[in-house]
Amino acid sequence: MGRQRAGWAMVAVTVMALVAAGCSSEPEQPPLVLPAIAPPTLDITPAAKAKQVPVSAEIAVRTTDGRVTALDVTDDKGVAVRGAMRADGSSWVPAKPLGYQRTYTVAATATGAYGQATTQRTSFTTMAKPTRTVDTTLYFFDQATYGVAMPVTLDFSQAIPKSARAAVQRRLFVTTEPPQPGAWHWLDSGTEVFYRAPDYWRPGTKITVRMALEGVPMGAGIFGDADRTATAKIGNSVFLDIDNRTKQMTVTIDGKVAKRIPVSMGKPNTPTSSGKMVIMEKHDRVTFDTRNDPQGGYVVTVSDAQRLTWGGEFIHAAPWSEGDQGYSNVSHGCTNVSSWAASYLMGITHVGDLVTIKGTEVTLDQGNGWTAWNMTWDEFVRGSALDVPADLKPAPAKAAAPKPSAVPVPVPSPTN
Repeated sequence: MGRQRAGWAMVAVTVMALVAAGCSSEPEQPPLVLPAIAPPTLDITPAAKAKQVPVSAEIAVRTTDGRVTALDVTDDKGVAVRGAMRADGSSWVPAKPLGYQRTYTVAATATGAYGQATTQRTSFTTMAKPTRTVDTTLYFFDQATYGVAMPVTLDFSQAIPKSARAAVQRRLFVTTEPPQPGAWHWLDSGTEVFYRAPDYWRPGTKITVRMALEGVPMGAGIFGDADRTATAKIGNSVFLDIDNRTKQMTVTIDGKVAKRIPVSMGKPNTPTSSGKMVIMEKHDRVTFDTRNDPQGGYVVTVSDAQRLTWGGEFIHAAPWSEGDQGYSNVSHGCTNVSSWAASYLMGITHVGDLVTIKGTEVTLDQGNGWTAWNMTWDEFVRGSALDVPADLKPAPAKAAAPKPSAVPVPVPSPTN
């Protein structure tokens, strides 16, 4: 037994010696040398030392081999300028217009994949206040409550050329809580643009609007006049449906029929328009003066009037036509209801509620009022100056199923 243990010990020593000999025979490895990694490069817009820059300028930073990790803007007094990146990361938008004839400094940092960073600083100077501007009107007021069909509507005092509409539209911001994204639609005239979602707003939705148009170039040396903001909410659901055949208005509140009201509409030579329109204004009293209208020639003051079109179609109290309401049309284009019904409607409706009229002699002209709903969603998105996100594009029309080919039916031969 003792000799066996000694033999095992000799074998172990021999193996260890061989291992040691193998290790010592490996050549030494050269030190690892990593290739030099260039830091990211930056390209900032507006360009360095640029002058006559519009006060609507956005800061765009392009980088190679990295990502933008910091962006700071300060004015010529060293005050930081507030702003935020667009959702797509394409540019940084100031929270309010820049000042006229001011100098701004941009400091941008890009960081590469291995932590190498580059910081670049540039400055630019804004233009003087322009003397030629387009007046804008935003029909969306702060702290208001609107109906579920309320479009965000922006009017321009002169037509915006097609070449400038995309740049203008990029400066129109709408956010909703809860999210309910929509799209913009330009009227062919270029004097009005609407925003709505594919479906009516959900009651309780909060909508925040910013028309960031001050200093935005709008073609031919003309610029936007102002930067406007508003936050409003959507009230409960109210729809008014008027049928010329029955001379009745159906009032639906929160999905349930609440009232049916007899109406009298425009007589044949002054017909009421058929279409989907939105309540634009509400007046306790308003005076109609049609003495310059070939079909007019009267002055009358009415109560509880709600405007539907720019052309002067209203729903209003008309006690003089109560005997005709529900039976015949005698108005000059308005929808007449009783004094009681007009007061009731004033109490339940909002600016922005949808009114649908059908069966009259004429159809509603696009742009005669807030006509954002007087078209299909497919038609609406075609009026956008920018590409509409894929999730808002209408589903492609399904191809009609092919008709089965005719199969000849064997005819039995006559028997003799």
